[in-house]
Amino acid sequence: MTQEETKMEKIISLCKRRGFVYQGSEIYGGLAGTWDYGPYGVTLKNNIKGLWWKRFVEDRDDMYGVDAAIIMNQNVWKASGHVSGFSDPLSECKKCGHRFRTDQLEDPKKCPDCGGVLGEARQFNMMFKTNVGPLESEDSISYLRPETAQGMFVNFKNILDTIHPTLPFGLAQIGKAFRNEIAPRDFIFRSREFEQMEIEYFVKPDDWKKTFESFVKEVHAFTTDVGLDKKHVHELEIADGDRAHYSKRTIDFEFDFPFGKKELFGLAYRTDFDLKAHSEASKVDLSYFDEETKTRFIPHCIEPSFGVERTVLAVLSDAYTEDEIDGEKRVYLKFSPKVAPIKVAVFPLLKNKPMLVEKAQEIFNLLRKDIKGVVFDDNGNIGKRYRRQDEIGTPYCVTVDFDTIEKDAGVTVRNRDTGKQERVKIKELTKYLKV
Repeated sequence: MTQEETKMEKIISLCKRRGFVYQGSEIYGGLAGTWDYGPYGVTLKNNIKGLWWKRFVEDRDDMYGVDAAIIMNQNVWKASGHVSGFSDPLSECKKCGHRFRTDQLEDPKKCPDCGGVLGEARQFNMMFKTNVGPLESEDSISYLRPETAQGMFVNFKNILDTIHPTLPFGLAQIGKAFRNEIAPRDFIFRSREFEQMEIEYFVKPDDWKKTFESFVKEVHAFTTDVGLDKKHVHELEIADGDRAHYSKRTIDFEFDFPFGKKELFGLAYRTDFDLKAHSEASKVDLSYFDEETKTRFIPHCIEPSFGVERTVLAVLSDAYTEDEIDGEKRVYLKFSPKVAPIKVAVFPLLKNKPMLVEKAQEIFNLLRKDIKGVVFDDNGNIGKRYRRQDEIGTPYCVTVDFDTIEKDAGVTVRNRDTGKQERVKIKELTKYLKV
C-alpha cells in the first residue's frame, strides 16, 4: 500500500469514526456507491454549499436561483440526448461474471478480479429508470435525473416570463443527481447518488469568450473560499475529440486527490445546443428578444459545474494533517474556519465542578448568539477533548478554569493548528473568535 493509499484509508476511517460519512445501508451490508452523511458531514456540506451560493448567487445581481424537480417528463431526456447516448462501455467477465467499465481497465480483455476473459464491450445507459403513476407503460417511463442542468434549460422561458431578466444572466441550482455507475469507486468521489452545484449562464453568442474567462477566475476564487491549496488545483483544457458533443470549449479543474489527479469542477461552453434542442422537441419558442437591437435569437450558455461530494473530499484531503505536540502524535483536520463544521468548542476544565460548568455554559450561550457552529463539551479529560476537536477540525477551543471565576482573568483559547494557548477577556471573546 502506497503512502497516498494509506492516507485515503485514514481519511475514510476518520470520517466514520467522527461522524462525517457512513456507508449507505451499512447494517444490511451496505449498498455500493451510496453514502450517508453524519452530523459533521452534513454541516461540512452545508457550509460548502453556503459559500458557493454566496459567491455565485447572493453576491451577484445577474444570477437567479431555481430548484427543479428530480423526476421530469421523459421527453426532456430524449431531447437532451440522454436516452440515446448517456452510456458507458461495459464488459462482463466470462468466468466470474463481474462487470467493469472497459475504458477504465489496463487490459480491456482481462478480468482484473479473477484473470478471466472479458466479453465484448457494450454500451450501458447510466440513468435510473422508473415509472410514474399506477400503471407501467411506455408513456409512464421517467428517469431520476442524471444532472441538474436540464431542469434549468426547461425553465428558461418561465424565468423570462416572470423575472424578465436581460442578458447576460444565469440560473443556479443545488440538487441531487443520480447515475447508475458500473463501478463506483474512491470513496465519495464517484457514487450513484450525488449533489451538484451548477450554473447555466446565458449570453449573446459573441460574448461567450469574455464570460468564459471570467468564470475561470471565479472557479479558482471558490477553491480559495473553501480552503483548498492552490498548488493542488490544475486546469486541463479538453481537446476537440474528448469534449462532450454539445461543448465548443471545456476546462476541467483537476485536484490532487490521494488516489491521483482527478476532475473536481468543470467549465463548459455549451453553445445554444440545449435551448435549441428543447425548443425543437417541445415546439415552444425558447428564444430571447433583445430590446436594444430589436433582434430575436437563442442565447448561448456557459456552464460552471461543481460536485458537492468531490468538493467535500478535496477539502478533507487537503485538511488531513498528522503532526506531533509535546511528543505526542496527533491527527487533525486543518479546515478553513469558513467550512469547519464546528468553529468553537467550549469546555469547563473539570466537569464535576458546578461553578466551572455553569460559567462554561454561560459563555457557550453568549458565543452562539453571534457565531454559527459552537458546541459545549465536557466529555472526558481536557486532553481527550482537544484531540476529539482536532479530529473534527474545530479551529478554537475555549476553556473555563478557576482563574476565570476567581480572578476574572478571562478564558484560555487554544489554536487548533499550533496548539498554542492565549488568555482572552470574556468581553473580547466573540470578536476574537469571529470567523
